[in-house]
Amino acid sequence: MSQQHVAQPRQPADDEIDLRDLFAVIWQGKWIIIATTFVFAVASVFYALSLPNIYKSEALLAPAAEQKSGGLSGQLGGLAALAGVSLGGGASVDKTALALEVIKSRDFLGRFIETRIQLHDLMAAENWDLNSNRIHYNEEIYDPQTQQWQRDAKPPKQAKPSIQEAYKVLSEKLNVSKDATTGMVKISFEHVSPFVARSWVQMLIADLNVEMKNRDIEEAEKSISYLQKQISQTNIADLRTALFSLIEEQTKTLMLANVRDEYAFKTIDRAIVPEEKSSPQRALIVLLITFVGGFMATIFVLVSNIFKRNSGATKNV
Repeated sequence: MSQQHVAQPRQPADDEIDLRDLFAVIWQGKWIIIATTFVFAVASVFYALSLPNIYKSEALLAPAAEQKSGGLSGQLGGLAALAGVSLGGGASVDKTALALEVIKSRDFLGRFIETRIQLHDLMAAENWDLNSNRIHYNEEIYDPQTQQWQRDAKPPKQAKPSIQEAYKVLSEKLNVSKDATTGMVKISFEHVSPFVARSWVQMLIADLNVEMKNRDIEEAEKSISYLQKQISQTNIADLRTALFSLIEEQTKTLMLANVRDEYAFKTIDRAIVPEEKSSPQRALIVLLITFVGGFMATIFVLVSNIFKRNSGATKNV
């Protein structure tokens, strides 16, 4: 009876984790943990060094275009409605929000890719040589000597990337954000070459201003033509006055569009050639991979010990 009484308290202790036993198991497998961690650390260094430097160039912009009313209100608007003339709703148009959507659109970026940049600088650039200021390309994708695309692609894709593929890559590297408090807009782009990053940010801003300018010019010219036609078809004096007022507004739009280069956005802080990389964070990469290696090795040692104990207990039974 006394032997049974002594043995009973020991049974639940077998299911509990003893920290001393845990550290003892880890200490026994320390060489496995150290070796594995060392291998991961060395591999992480080689991996981090193989990653190219990425440079980010950014510009700070202020909205230049004012919000514009879409029509007349009050008596003039009512007279226009009675005469059957549609002058648009009274809601204002947020030109800044529209411009931000335009610069991220597939149509705008597709035309930018086709007309403003070299496709291989976007799709095949591998790294940048600081001394020669030259971009090195992945020759499995693009051969700079023959200027031929070498990519092995499965249909419907071809060796030369399509505009749709290029748009996806460009969208990932382009960042457009608006500060909700100040209304300032920041446009940035990342590339292996700091000169390309700066150049493309500048071109994107210039093209966006031209795009928004051309849209407003086209809209104003169509509106003026329409309003002049409506004036010739009505004899209501007040309505004619309203229509002339609208023509005056559209003429002001044409004048601003023709004299202002920075039509949608004014540049507050221009894009520069960055001297320091924005990524990768090599030290952080090495630390994370080394930690993962050490953690995996520790888990392996603990699990191996559990299997050994279970197999030993099975043999004893």
